[in-house]
Amino acid sequence: MTAAPKASLPVPVNIQTAIMRAIDIPLPFYRFLYRQIGKRWHWVDRLRMSDQELAAIVHDKRTSVSVLYVNGAPAGFYELFREDEDTIELVHYGLIEHALGLGIGKWFLLQALYTAWQDNPKRLITTTNNHDHPRALQLYQMFGFSPVSTSEATIIPLSEKELLDLAKRD
Repeated sequence: MTAAPKASLPVPVNIQTAIMRAIDIPLPFYRFLYRQIGKRWHWVDRLRMSDQELAAIVHDKRTSVSVLYVNGAPAGFYELFREDEDTIELVHYGLIEHALGLGIGKWFLLQALYTAWQDNPKRLITTTNNHDHPRALQLYQMFGFSPVSTSEATIIPLSEKELLDLAKRD
């Protein structure tokens, strides 16, 4: 994406929404959001990281994590990473299951894109794959992204031991 989105969407009606940047997000809260959003899409990479590895990424001054709240409860998040002066990456974006069907997905993505473009990059990048929502690529293109390559993702599911270790850690 090489220009800010021109789209505009109204704030969803009949629900209360708030988006708050989570500065130095607590790792258990980050993992909670990551698990709740990512379980449908097989997000596992960050769950395998130690506290030190994860903190090095999410507490990096170039990383920004913002949390969506709907009617007072966490409902999603997006994560941006400033690669360099020219490039910002939309690393993660998604909604927790209870927020699906409320008509806020496109609006929330647009808020993430607006936030990224406030820093005046020359381009905004993101990655999607065959494990993502079936309409993810279409949605990204609707807001101005252009595909540059394709590939298949391979997922190694969490083992029972990894799941137990996660439960003990958080």
